[in-house]
Amino acid sequence: MGILMSSLMRAALPAAVDGQPLPSLAPMLERTQPAVVNVSSRTRVQVRNPFYNDPFFERFFGQEYPQERVESSLGSGVIVDAAKGLVLTNNHVIQNADQISVTLTDNRVLEAELVGTDPDTDVALIKIKPERLTALPFANSDQLRVGDFVVALGNPFGIGQSATSGIVSAVGRSGLRGLGYQNFIQPDASINPGNSGGALVNLRGELVGVNTAIFTPSGGNVGVGFAIPANLARNVMNQLLAFGEVQRGNLGVEAQDLSPSLSKALKLPENRRGAVVTNVAGKSPAAAAGIKQGDVITSMGGKAINSAADIGNIEGLLPIAVPQPVQILRDGAPLTLSITMVPRSMQAQDGAKVDVRLAGVRLADLNSAERSRAQGVLIIDVKANTLAAQYGLKKNDLIAGVNRYAISNVEELKQALQQLPNGANITIYRDRRAYVLQLGPRKSG
Repeated sequence: MGILMSSLMRAALPAAVDGQPLPSLAPMLERTQPAVVNVSSRTRVQVRNPFYNDPFFERFFGQEYPQERVESSLGSGVIVDAAKGLVLTNNHVIQNADQISVTLTDNRVLEAELVGTDPDTDVALIKIKPERLTALPFANSDQLRVGDFVVALGNPFGIGQSATSGIVSAVGRSGLRGLGYQNFIQPDASINPGNSGGALVNLRGELVGVNTAIFTPSGGNVGVGFAIPANLARNVMNQLLAFGEVQRGNLGVEAQDLSPSLSKALKLPENRRGAVVTNVAGKSPAAAAGIKQGDVITSMGGKAINSAADIGNIEGLLPIAVPQPVQILRDGAPLTLSITMVPRSMQAQDGAKVDVRLAGVRLADLNSAERSRAQGVLIIDVKANTLAAQYGLKKNDLIAGVNRYAISNVEELKQALQQLPNGANITIYRDRRAYVLQLGPRKSG
């Protein structure tokens, strides 16, 4: 027994080494944890008893009134402005919520107001009463390097606050299925269910990312998590505050991967990475920058382009109205151009120019990233009290077909409607569900 106690005493960590106290994350966590909150949302969903679809039951019980089921979601959030009560979290934590509440570390529960969401980056901004709050300062996430120490803070499983530490395993991660525009930080600090929306901080207690997802074949943590960079989250936040939505542009190019055979034809090294431009839309940012068919795009906004899919991802992350460098190869020679993205709404076509029945509707082609996930024409605005509004068209509807024929751009929609002056059925997608709406006959004048 004496030998065992002696061994344990020798194994205990000393209080100091060479007169210096052992390093600890405790002081930093004491400052930062009050800024990390629990986010709870409640959504009312109408449900119908399947038995009432049976005429036998309807005969005895009559018409059934819809019933409601309340669905709850738990996640985390991070206070980024104490004076205004602004809290960043994930869109998937509060999506379609009827009620959002925030629980602080001092056990106060505050009702939250939704400021805005951006499903494509999975960022949401909510607002709480600004009383006795602690906020985290933003770090410049562009300076984050592989190997930097980070700590993930959140409320996994709703059991209370926790902190896990690790290093940055990778930056600029993309290509994850089921997610929108991607530029993730990959830390090896454990990110568990409920950590979504929580903070990824550096050792100074600054916000470097917002935890958003884990890669898991089993449902548990396997050490592969992802966080939205702080710079991206802050850009989304500022746009939600200014416009209520995120404005994105469309570069205006179609491209394909640079294959070995194409590299040979273009007299480039076989291992060269990039995307070959196959078409440039007129009056687009690409056309204004001087990009031409046959150019090989190798970098945009300082981010490498390894495939055509990278263009769609990066163009959705580029800021609006800020000149960005684009590096290309033209006839084998490197060339740097400057592009300035403009909001897609400024590039949109008036529906009335497509068809009088769409007067009051603004239409836009999908950008590269959206075309990789869907096909059709996006409605970006519908004016109230118009014929289109009476037909049931709404903002963010995706027009995917006319009379069962698929369409992929505004020009195809225009041609399809011209051939159907006496009425047309259009297929739209809304909230991932398909609907068929009927446009009446085209009227002259």
